[in-house]
Amino acid sequence: MRFRRFTGLFAVILAAVSISRAQNTLDPLATPSSPGSSSLLTQPTLSPGVLFLYDLEKKFAKATLDGGGKAFAAWFAEDAVTIGNKQAPVVGHSAIAAKAQWDPKQYQLIWTPQGGQMLPAGDAGYTWGHYEGHVRDAQGNTVTTTGRYITLWKRQADGNWKVALDISNEEPPADCECSVDALPSSSTTKPQP
Repeated sequence: MRFRRFTGLFAVILAAVSISRAQNTLDPLATPSSPGSSSLLTQPTLSPGVLFLYDLEKKFAKATLDGGGKAFAAWFAEDAVTIGNKQAPVVGHSAIAAKAQWDPKQYQLIWTPQGGQMLPAGDAGYTWGHYEGHVRDAQGNTVTTTGRYITLWKRQADGNWKVALDISNEEPPADCECSVDALPSSSTTKPQP
């Protein structure tokens, strides 16, 4: 039963993503007064729910940048799931914390939401966007991996918001003919400048 609800919610999220458009980037580490930050005054096309989710992402990204894997894992719900590129799902907060053991001095993970939607009940929503991981190889050269992610946020019984599902995959090849312009025009994402 629980798996069916999870599968159903996942299907709803994927369907919603298919009708959303990537328009503009948001710096998740921007301060409220800096250019690129989001508020109803600076981004009137974003709903208060999406702005709330972007704010969660900003805090999540900042904590992860500063605290590494331990800080990353702290944002996940007890029953959370992560699904990474070419990796088996990691299920449960403890398993996620055990896998997320990187030091922020050795590996930096940053991401920028490009879209999102609060579900109608206001107790869950998702964001999606671009991520980058930076690490040094044996020769000391910086190696960067890039990709896309989707994060499902869910309000917990205590009122706090936690990550329920985090999915990531590497970027498609540069010659990919994928285009967000082909999607319907109804969207909750930011307009392009």
